[in-house]
Amino acid sequence: MIKSLFTLIAAVLLVFSFGLNPNKNKPDYTMIPRATQLDTALAASMERGAQVYLDFCQQCHMPDGKGLEGVYPPLAASDFLKKNRKQSIHAVKYGLSGEITVNEKKYNTPMPGPGLYDEETVDVLNYIMNSWGNKQEIVTQEEVDAVKE
Repeated sequence: MIKSLFTLIAAVLLVFSFGLNPNKNKPDYTMIPRATQLDTALAASMERGAQVYLDFCQQCHMPDGKGLEGVYPPLAASDFLKKNRKQSIHAVKYGLSGEITVNEKKYNTPMPGPGLYDEETVDVLNYIMNSWGNKQEIVTQEEVDAVKE
């Protein structure tokens, strides 16, 4: 009994000493307000969008949405998202090239289209547009469908 307890403790210490934390690459769902504060459909979309963000967006825009100054624009507290809803949808759906200004700073790094399904585009936009200090109305499937290349 004591030997198996010692083995279990040693295994746990070994896993964490090598940084093999199974939760380190999971999205931070604490940023998503609870459904009691938001429309249930928006909350569900944001939860799905958090996973899409983790898979396709965080590599450039960082897990906290702050981007990399001068290279990848911030999504956190982004004036661009507020002022350019249709262009933001277009960027996520098809990519973006050319200079943009976000929070009074210029960015000119091309963003390739991530190849998302329209449903994934809706969800990730709802996550982005309602996280990190952003607050916008729900992005709908119809809005995304209406944006053409």
